[in-house]
Amino acid sequence: MEFSRGSWANTTHDWSSAVDPDHLAQIRQSPEKFSPGGPWHLVLEVLAYAADEASSRGAGRCIVTLHPDGSLSVADDGRGTDTRMDEQGRIVKKPVMATKDLRFFDRPDAQLLPDGAARRGMSVVAALSEWLVHTNRRLDGAWTQRYEHGIPVTGLEPVEADGSTGTLVHFRPAEPLRSTDVPMGGRVKRLATTWPDLDIHVDDRRSS
Repeated sequence: MEFSRGSWANTTHDWSSAVDPDHLAQIRQSPEKFSPGGPWHLVLEVLAYAADEASSRGAGRCIVTLHPDGSLSVADDGRGTDTRMDEQGRIVKKPVMATKDLRFFDRPDAQLLPDGAARRGMSVVAALSEWLVHTNRRLDGAWTQRYEHGIPVTGLEPVEADGSTGTLVHFRPAEPLRSTDVPMGGRVKRLATTWPDLDIHVDDRRSS
């Protein structure tokens, strides 16, 4: 079934635009403001979405992986990012990576993340990453898309379905942020009290 894109409700993001260059530039100009504490804050921004999904379903699981090249990934078992077909028959993903989250960005009452900093949305992660790959699996299909400094550099590319649903966000923080280490163990355990519905596991593949 096809739907008119103009009729889609903007609950968390504006469906009318796939990318907001000015918004992304604003974030890139102030990395210390939008990612205090470096990569750890970016991980929390991604985990917050997984926690939302887990809360809506009563439970959820995710794996945070620290890769040897300095990149990080967060994989969850949720429903996957909302992806629809427009009136032209094109697959459209909710623009969570490249536009502002209407619930949090620039709002004085925004939710605080466990590091005490304001939640601003997934676009912070994309804008402050050298590259980011978002793989999205839903019941009706699976797709992947690559971003560089928040800008999409590929289209929404289909990937083979494997029977699972959820999202995988794999990103390499931009150079200014990579100088900050990402100590995960004790910090992740403390997240259990903040997000009790989300079961978080860590796979540290960095050399010791």
